[in-house]
Amino acid sequence: MTEVIRDEEGRFVVELEGEIDLERAPALRKTLLDCVRRGRDVLVDLSRVTYIDSSGIASLVEALQDAGKSETRFGLIAISPEVMRVFELARLDKVFTIHPDLGSALEAGA
Repeated sequence: MTEVIRDEEGRFVVELEGEIDLERAPALRKTLLDCVRRGRDVLVDLSRVTYIDSSGIASLVEALQDAGKSETRFGLIAISPEVMRVFELARLDKVFTIHPDLGSALEAGA
């Protein structure tokens, strides 16, 4: 997994690529929690993620919960079909705010 963090209109956009598994999830968790704890909204781009396991999902859920406590927004954008299937099976597509692309996320104020 590779990650790039950039600023987009005052929000952190975390772009991920590759597989998010037990080996890589701790680094993702740290990145996401660091972004959330800096008090800015966070958008996670999952368009180039080819695989995610339960540890990767747990990292996203923990960041979402942390964002809720700190009253910042946390959303997902452009989820790849492989990853969306996991979200749908776990019914997490009903838990997370999911945008089809960055433009729509920014328009929605995410």
